[in-house]
Amino acid sequence: MGNAEENNNYRIDVPSVFSTVFSHFYFAENKTVFPITKTLLPSFQTILVFNFGTKSFLKSKQNTVLQVEKCIVLGPIKQAFDYTLEPDSEILVANFKEDAFYRFFGNALLTHSLPIHPDALIAQNCFDVLWEKLKIIPNTKDRVDYILEFCKPYLGEQNATTTLLADFKEESLNPIKAIASQINQTERNIQLHQKKFFGYTIKEISRYERFLKAVDLIQKTSDNNEKKDWLLIVEQCGYYDQSQLIHDFKYYMNISPTKFLKFQSDICSSKGT
Repeated sequence: MGNAEENNNYRIDVPSVFSTVFSHFYFAENKTVFPITKTLLPSFQTILVFNFGTKSFLKSKQNTVLQVEKCIVLGPIKQAFDYTLEPDSEILVANFKEDAFYRFFGNALLTHSLPIHPDALIAQNCFDVLWEKLKIIPNTKDRVDYILEFCKPYLGEQNATTTLLADFKEESLNPIKAIASQINQTERNIQLHQKKFFGYTIKEISRYERFLKAVDLIQKTSDNNEKKDWLLIVEQCGYYDQSQLIHDFKYYMNISPTKFLKFQSDICSSKGT
């Protein structure tokens, strides 16, 4: 994500004790005299963005422009959006994993339309206070450590059913059916649980993972300077035909696969491992 002109942009891994909470943090700043605009790939993660210095701007697929002043919550990010770093701006982004956002904010996820200031989700004005503390910490790694320590009291325990969903790795099985059978619940109950705690359905995430596989294949063949075999990509990723592949690119990113190829240096992913 980013280029040499930005001066600084990198990801920061989190300690293993937080491995079920955050995939990683991301830092970027613009030390040039020109605005820098990038496209963020959908990640199906909820992110918390802290903005320091000059204000940053986000633009949705529907061309809604949002100004980030101090901090904002976005997600789960299901479609790409553009963001602009103005000169002398810097951002620090926390990427929540799976149900971690729910474990912080509980039912607030269901009663608000994101994006929103995180203080609107809780009774205290603590995120503005946190931003003030972070602003005077000069080192990015120290800022991340401060956020991790700050988060500890707010983090709830992971629900047992959520743990089963998060840890499910058997690709040949439908996780909803398998877990419903395992804990003697109806499939509908498990579906509702998935949507409530993760913010998306199994069907949504399965479609997204197929799209992500296509992106990965396109990027790999691009790195090798190979001519694109679109039919092979369609077959390997489980698409019905090339038009379905194009449809997914337009749905998630509002561009075609060939345009993605052309502009991929301006596109980045917040998806963690």
